[in-house]
This record gives sequence, C-alpha cells and structure tokens, in this order.
Amino acid sequence: MAFRTDFSSDTDIITDLEVPPSYKVILLNDDFTTMDFVVNILMTIFHKNENEAVDIMLSVHRNGRGVAGIFPYDIAATKIQMTMKRARDAGFPLKCNMEKA
Repeated sequence: MAFRTDFSSDTDIITDLEVPPSYKVILLNDDFTTMDFVVNILMTIFHKNENEAVDIMLSVHRNGRGVAGIFPYDIAATKIQMTMKRARDAGFPLKCNMEKA
C-alpha cells in the first residue's frame, strides 16, 4: 500500500493558531478565613507545593491579595468556582477573582 507524500499547497493545513488569553486567579484577604485553609486550597485546587502555598498565602495576608495561578479562561473560572464552593462549605468568606494576565 502506497502513501501519498506529495501534498499541494491547496491541501496544506493552516497552522496559525492564536494562543488563548491567560487569566490570573487572585485570592483576596479577609479577617475570617484561616491561613491553613488557604494553604490547603492552594495545594489541592491549584496544585502548589507546601512552600509555594505558604508564600502565596502570606502574600494574601500581607498584601490583601495573592496570585494563585495563571490559566486559560475556562480553567480559571472553574478553579474560582471550586475555591468558592469549598470555602462556603467550610463556613469561610474567602473570595477570589480573575484578571487578564
């Protein structure tokens, strides 16, 4: 069986694809959510190691906000929903949002 290897220009595949925009997921500080809970969220939802999670949590605590990660829109929105649900289920008012990176 022979395979065709001589493709003409009218059958070439277009390879110019745009990279989707990225969005930062930002955790916001409040006076009630515990530091341990924020570290746990960062490790389980955002897949940070313990040192990264603690650094981000301290940024949230000291600066009022911290970047949990940078993702395509759909992934960022999903991680925000997961974070907010877990916080509400645990009785914490933790908030997060996203902004274009």
